Amino acid sequence: MSARLERFPAPGKLNLFLHVVGRRADGYHLLQTVFRFIDRCDQIGIRVREDARVRRLNDLPGVPEDDDLCVRAARLLQKCSGRRLGADLEVEKNLPIGGGMGGGSSDAATVLVALNRLWHLRWSREELGRIGLELGADVPVFVFGRNALAEGVGEQLRAIDLRPASYLVLEPQVAVSTAEMFSAPELTRNSEAITIAAFLEGHGRNDLEPVVCKRHPEVAHHLAWLRQYGKAAMTGSGACVFSEFETESEARRILGRLPADMRGYVVRGLERHPLLPEGAV
Repeated sequence: MSARLERFPAPGKLNLFLHVVGRRADGYHLLQTVFRFIDRCDQIGIRVREDARVRRLNDLPGVPEDDDLCVRAARLLQKCSGRRLGADLEVEKNLPIGGGMGGGSSDAATVLVALNRLWHLRWSREELGRIGLELGADVPVFVFGRNALAEGVGEQLRAIDLRPASYLVLEPQVAVSTAEMFSAPELTRNSEAITIAAFLEGHGRNDLEPVVCKRHPEVAHHLAWLRQYGKAAMTGSGACVFSEFETESEARRILGRLPADMRGYVVRGLERHPLLPEGAV
């Protein structure tokens, strides 16, 4: 067993819009969304084990080891590849759990990509993305590694170039259940799909936002505060909300006005996942 943990970034994401365009017979919702990677990251420490054991070294409040997507990702890759190596995992959380910023999914994808290298599997990103989908609908985009327009249940990905931008993100201190929001009877499930050109012109919304705001007034309160300064939206199924700014200094100027009872920070949009090899398309 190697002596040290190697550390790998797991970036967050923002959904710049999210339309629910239908529902499959199996109950899964059909979506259309744009994923934007950001420079706020979890950090995943990994050490290869020779005994095939996969374990998490640190506690995460509210996340039992066997339920942790990092542990599940390592065990699934081990099962699918037949590799008899294991891994020690350490998860440093900088992204909120259940905040709509993709933390758990990104952590799982980073484990898949990193272990693919550390275990010398040589699997393609497409192969990793397919097994990532078994862990969650957002995992494939983090394996894909590019800002993307996503369709289907989130697995149909098309790379999209986005202009440089900074974002002010607010974290309402509430827990939002993704499953509960998607099962809400009032959720719009027949939104029209839009083109990339329409999105770039400013069209698109988050269909989950009114459902979350109705059940969690704190999210609505944070959105109302942000909208004093321009357009704002919720990411994913919440609870985090954000506004886009052309410059980091402008975003920080608004952050400076944040009331003491709100939590927020400024992030930069990334062009690609930090683990995507240079030159990869």
